Amino acid sequence: QVQPVESGGGLVQAGDSLRLSCAASGTLLFSMNTMGWYRQAPGKQRELVASITSSETSNYADSVKGRFTISRDNAKNTVYLQMNSIKPEDTAIYYCNTVPRRPWDSWGQGTQVTVSS
Repeated sequence: QVQPVESGGGLVQAGDSLRLSCAASGTLLFSMNTMGWYRQAPGKQRELVASITSSETSNYADSVKGRFTISRDNAKNTVYLQMNSIKPEDTAIYYCNTVPRRPWDSWGQGTQVTVSS
C-alpha cells in the first residue's frame, strides 16, 4: 500500500519553475511500481500528467510535454516533478500515486500549485 506525502507547491508567476516531491511510504516494493503525478484543477477531473516506470521510462501528457520532468529516487522512495515554464493552466492540486492507481493505494493531501499570469 502506497501512502504518499506531497510537497513543494506554492504560488508562482507564469514562467517560473517549481520542484514537487512525493515521499511514498508504506511499501517495500516502491522501486517496482510505476509512479505518476496527477493533478486536479478546480471543477475538473483528476488527470495523469507524468509517469515513470521502474526502469525510469517516462511519459507525459501533451499539455506538459517539454516543460515538466518526472524523476525518482528509489533509495528514498521519492518521486519528483520538475515544473518549468509554468503556465496559469497548470494551476491545480498535484498528487502522486501508482500508475494505474491500485484500489488500496491512498491519495495524499496533495500540494497546491497556483500560477498567476
